[in-house]
Amino acid sequence: MARASRPENLSAIRCDIPELKRDNYKAWKERVLLHLGWLDIDYAIRKDEPPAITATSSSADIALYERWERSNRLSVFITSEKALASTLIMEFSSLRLTNVKGVREHIMQMRDIAAQFKKLEVEMSETFLVHYILNTLPQ
Repeated sequence: MARASRPENLSAIRCDIPELKRDNYKAWKERVLLHLGWLDIDYAIRKDEPPAITATSSSADIALYERWERSNRLSVFITSEKALASTLIMEFSSLRLTNVKGVREHIMQMRDIAAQFKKLEVEMSETFLVHYILNTLPQ
């Protein structure tokens, strides 16, 4: 199967990615990932890093490494999103009410983390959130 040629300039590509707004994150993300895949920018996610370039590297080896490195730079946002979700999970699960802050501040901090989860499409029901916050309060 022949592969479609790609334009040299990324700005020459016509795409219908909607403007990112509060209520369309999921559709926006799907369109961005679709276009990144079409541009083969997801190459670094799918392939292991090739050997580093040395003085004896062939032009094919250099081209392969440069392709992977470019893709890696452009796909960093996916990795950072996963890292943020992991950090939020650790923070959320370790929060406990202390004497330094009041109950209100504690609840607000947990709700803020839950809102960040929602932005990352990690769904958490209100019922679960309420029960979890109550379980972090002292008896």
